[in-house]
Amino acid sequence: MKYFISLLFIAFSLHANEAQAIIKKLEKNLRGDYMYSTMSMIVTSKRGKRTVKIESWSEGNDKSFIKILYPKKDKGITFLKIDNQMWQYIPKIERTIKIPPSMMLQSWMGSDFTNDDMVKESSLEEDYSASLLSKKGDFATLELIPKPNAAVVWGKIVIDVDLKNAVPIKEIFYDDMMKKVRIMTFSKIEAHGSHTIPMVMELQPLDPDKKKNRTKVIFEKVNFDTKIDPSYFTKQALKRYSR
Repeated sequence: MKYFISLLFIAFSLHANEAQAIIKKLEKNLRGDYMYSTMSMIVTSKRGKRTVKIESWSEGNDKSFIKILYPKKDKGITFLKIDNQMWQYIPKIERTIKIPPSMMLQSWMGSDFTNDDMVKESSLEEDYSASLLSKKGDFATLELIPKPNAAVVWGKIVIDVDLKNAVPIKEIFYDDMMKKVRIMTFSKIEAHGSHTIPMVMELQPLDPDKKKNRTKVIFEKVNFDTKIDPSYFTKQALKRYSR
């Protein structure tokens, strides 16, 4: 019996190690040291459809700067994320606002993403323990459970991964009661330098009151190869680069 239990433990450990290696490769591919991008975010709800055009700069997982280019009424709004803190600059009132914890679960720019999504961008490798649910050819399904004391909002994430390209295909998010909350799908995989990424991602909330809601993000330009000026990741940048 002890021998059998030992074999099970070894098999589980091997699967866990393989799952963590997959997540590590996936994150390295998607993030890079630096990333510049422009994108369109199409938000669909029962009130209709709207498009937001965005310019974004990021360094690793800890720093990002976002500028709204369109629509006209939102043009010049900027966001700065450093670690787990987030600020917003609104040019119409010339005011910088720090996003308080009480607003972290509110919608970001009217989309199905939240302020928390924009700030946390949690490292799956650091914040979750991964296990391999299935693997067939170049595709695998992983289950991610939060590590003790990890500052995350999800009770579980299940990810379908394209192993050949090291990209996600689908992510299912569960709350702490293990109820499905939302689904994210990824498509149009393209190579950009040494990175291969999905150029389209679509978020669908599963709340019955949001049946018509969809948020689709379409990347238009992506560059991983140019170092970003560190001045973008300062509070002064919020106003300076708003114009």
